[in-house]
Amino acid sequence: METTSRVGPQGAPGGTPADGAAPATGDGSAARKAVDGYLRSAFPWYGLDEAFTGPRWLMQVGATADGTVEHGSTGHGDEPSLRLEVSPESQRFAVVVTVASRPVRRSADGTGVLDASSVSTAAWLAGSGLLSCTFPTEMERSLRQDWLDQQTAIAWELADDLGGPDWSGLSLPVDGVPTDFHYRESEYGWVLAGAAQEGVLIGAYGRGMSAYGLGFSVIKEITGYAH
Repeated sequence: METTSRVGPQGAPGGTPADGAAPATGDGSAARKAVDGYLRSAFPWYGLDEAFTGPRWLMQVGATADGTVEHGSTGHGDEPSLRLEVSPESQRFAVVVTVASRPVRRSADGTGVLDASSVSTAAWLAGSGLLSCTFPTEMERSLRQDWLDQQTAIAWELADDLGGPDWSGLSLPVDGVPTDFHYRESEYGWVLAGAAQEGVLIGAYGRGMSAYGLGFSVIKEITGYAH
């Protein structure tokens, strides 16, 4: 899975989970900066379909060293918070991760090769994104990094073994077409990943909102997600 940089004001799946949960809130300039990153992509963005009527918000995109947008996330429901006074069990959200489907290719500087993206890429981004919303703030600070390293390694291994016993199958509509996803649950929430049309892969994660019954569709106007 290739290395990407961050484009936008705050976190998103695709980096270290500790800085990945916050949506694009704040002043107008921050919101515009977030939208700009999404508008630079050459692929369509996906979100929950029109059956979801709750709040929608932007997170962040990931890009390669030459600025090519590779993936990004859109949020739905409650904006995840790591504040001690906010109980994780009280949060209801679903985040959709859109990943460009890419072949193996040369890096921008010509010195290396970037791995092809796959459903495992979407599963990893979704899994690390879920971790970013469940960082153990009640745990002693000295132990948090150990926990994070352990859980990140587990998420990586799970994403690399989509045919393993930890995953089950789930069919959900994508643009109205039934689509097969790999799905798993944990004490922290759920994660799913699959392939869509339009040359993209879809990952998603959530807590407090059941994945069963969700549907995905192309976002017609990404600016509608900006605060």
